[in-house]
Amino acid sequence: MWESERTPGDGTPAVQTRRLLLHSSTGAVSRCRDFTARALADWGWIPAESALARERVEDVLLLVSEVVTNACLHGGGPEEFVLRHADGLLRVEVADRSPDHPRRLAPRSPSLPGGHGMMVLDRLASDWGSSDRGPGAVGKVVWLEVSRPSRPPWRRRGDRP
Repeated sequence: MWESERTPGDGTPAVQTRRLLLHSSTGAVSRCRDFTARALADWGWIPAESALARERVEDVLLLVSEVVTNACLHGGGPEEFVLRHADGLLRVEVADRSPDHPRRLAPRSPSLPGGHGMMVLDRLASDWGSSDRGPGAVGKVVWLEVSRPSRPPWRRRGDRP
């Protein structure tokens, strides 16, 4: 399901919002990755116009895998997956049942399996965090933001076509 939210009359760009309700952890990671890839294609991120843009799309899909996997393993299972896109900024949100917010652990050796999710978020996302779901709701929302690389200009001022 997707919806478009517009802020009427104030000149800010429309926010495109897509929501995916998740009823179990089974297949949630692949469903969210596929859902994200379709949205990115609709929003013009795919096909990517440069190597940097292709890398950014892969980063987004890796980040989606990471936060949804964490909700499956540590959050009691994801309940809702939300994508918000406006003016080249993508916000990914995963709501789960656990009230426990992510916390950084002591650094581990990169050669050891597991425990590297926060490092991936720190390196690839522009920003990330978590918040309570709100009054009357149990759990939290883990969110991250990624900006789209700037498109190169097709030609500079003064260049002849």
